[in-house]
Amino acid sequence: MTLNNLKSPKGAHKNIKRIGRGQGSGQGTQAGKGHKGQKARAGGGVRTGFEGGNMPLYMRLPKKGFSNAPFKTEYAEVSLAQLEAKFDGGEVTREALIEKGLLSGINKRRPIKVLANGELKTALTFVNIDKFSKAAAEAVEKAGGKISND
Repeated sequence: MTLNNLKSPKGAHKNIKRIGRGQGSGQGTQAGKGHKGQKARAGGGVRTGFEGGNMPLYMRLPKKGFSNAPFKTEYAEVSLAQLEAKFDGGEVTREALIEKGLLSGINKRRPIKVLANGELKTALTFVNIDKFSKAAAEAVEKAGGKISND
């Protein structure tokens, strides 16, 4: 097989319907557009949602409510179980969490929240961690750790 004898497989290429090319083609005269009217004209037709002069549905329906979704604060979540596995004492800071692989990607920039999944037996000092769940804060205090926001 060479470039000069390449062929498409049978049925791979179908001729396009050439409309408006005379009566003999079977698609002459109105070329599939019917008789006159807005949709038969060049560039004719109505815009999306147009209802022939009626008030369109999208304008009849009430516009209500407010969504705070674009403005909500997304937190990078770290559980007590993860901290217990990676830290054996010392300070827990953003840099330490990144270094231990608990924060990656966009979470490196997000505010951090500590959640109470798992148990904490190690006394850890948390520095500049944004939020703690109630149970997580209690678990840190119970393990002899401290939460400081300097």
